[in-house]
Parts: sequence; C-alpha cells; structure tokens
Amino acid sequence: MLRRGFWLLCIVVVALAVYLPHYWLSQQPVVIATDQLEQLTEQQRQVTIYTEVPDFNEYTDVRDKKQAFFQFLAPLVRAENMLIEEQRAILLVLYHRWQQDPSALAGDDLEFLEQLAVEYRTDFDLSADSGMFVSLLRRVDVVPETLILVQAANESGWGTSRFARDGLNFFGQWCFRDGCGMVPENRLEGMNHEVRKFKSVNASIRSYLRNINTHPAYFELRLLREQRRAEGKDIRALDLTPGLLSYSERGEEYIDELNSMIRVNRPIIIDLIDAEKPPNLDPPPE
Repeated sequence: MLRRGFWLLCIVVVALAVYLPHYWLSQQPVVIATDQLEQLTEQQRQVTIYTEVPDFNEYTDVRDKKQAFFQFLAPLVRAENMLIEEQRAILLVLYHRWQQDPSALAGDDLEFLEQLAVEYRTDFDLSADSGMFVSLLRRVDVVPETLILVQAANESGWGTSRFARDGLNFFGQWCFRDGCGMVPENRLEGMNHEVRKFKSVNASIRSYLRNINTHPAYFELRLLREQRRAEGKDIRALDLTPGLLSYSERGEEYIDELNSMIRVNRPIIIDLIDAEKPPNLDPPPE
C-alpha cells in the first residue's frame, strides 16, 4: 500500500512538471510579450541602416572577400530573424490560449493577430475550424542565417552586381510597376519586370524574408521547415534548399549550386558566428 502511494505521488509530480509550465505560459499576459517585441523592434532600429554597399571588388584574396561580405550582412540578417522569432513567440502564446478558449482573446491580442495576418498574407479568422493559426505558424518563422547569406552571395555576385550596388537588392527580387527598379540588360522582349530598388540593404533582407514566408512558390520550403519543427530537429540550410526550386529558372541546377556554396562557405560563416559569441566566463572544471 505504501509503495502504491509512493508511485502515485511520483506520477502526480511528473504530471505537474509537464502541465504547469504549459499552463503558466498560456496564462501570461501578452502585454509582456508585446513589450518585448517593442524593445526588440527598437533594438532593430539601432542596427545600422545601410544605404550604400562596400566595394567588395577591392579584396584580392577570395577568403577575405567572403569574410567581408558575411561580416557586412550577418548582423542585418540576425536582426530581421530576431524580430520574426519574437513574433512567433507571441503567436505561440496566443495559439495556446485560443486552443483552451477561443473567446479568451481580446483587445491587444486581437490587434496583434490581425496585424500579423495582414503582414503574412493570411485571412484573419478566429472561428473554431479556422486554419489561421496553422497558416501563421507555418509562415512566421526564421530562415537559417547560412541559407540567407549564401543566397545573397549567389544572387548579388558577392555584393558586386549592379543591382546590389545601385539598387541595394541582394536577392534579385523583381517588381512589375514601371519605374519601380532597374531594367535588366538581358530582359526578353515582351517582359515587363524590373529588378527592384530598395532604400536600404536592411529593407532588401526584410523583403526577401517576407517573400520566402508568404509567396505560394515557396510553400514547399515552409512545409519542410514545419516538418523539421514537428520532429524537434534543427532547421538547417541544406534541409530547405529543395523548397527554392522556383527561385531561379535554372531549377535543379540552381539548387545544386546553392548546396555546393553552403558546404564550401559554412566553415567561414560558423567561424564568424563563433567570433561574435560572448566569452565563456564559467570557471574551468576542476
């Protein structure tokens, strides 16, 4: 009898350990998360806004050129991903609350969700059978830093293309309104697209991420990312490149090129990330 009571107590303790953190998270006022978002947005504004691009052609050593390119873009990429991470954290809190009680969301919660739905091009619908949260959780998510940096290098010729230098466009993004960008020299007759001009490099990165996270052409990439999260696995650059098949007319050849660039340049990017980590101040093990 005593032993049975002991095991029952163990089961109760384990159940509470699993349930209470989830319950606590779902009950926290979203205003806390919103304040964090505002602080993060302020931090993002403090990231230097670049309206000019360094002359990467001045580097004669290939590795030096690559390092300079990654060092220039990495902080800007990180700032944009951080904002998405914070949006996702708030979204998860609201989703858990909505699952428990669909009528529990009001005020700032609804305003935040409605703005997020507009930003990520999803219908705002809180009905019981709504797929809004599923769609948002698939879209409001980061893209691996390595993938962004390597694709920027590929699309901009390591920051030396005319579109990168004059249009601050590092990802070859198009627009379709007359005068919205620069006309490609090799544009085929009958085509009306231009290569978009941006006010800053930061805006180019933000637009790229919005494109990846909302455009129907990259639905497969978002599914791959969602699957990795569901399996509790890291989201790595090489896992997502198959979802970029529509990014270039070269198709599989483009994907193979990106994969090769990721493998070759990942050590440089990892060294850069490690160099920016704060020093380990823990005392050495005895």
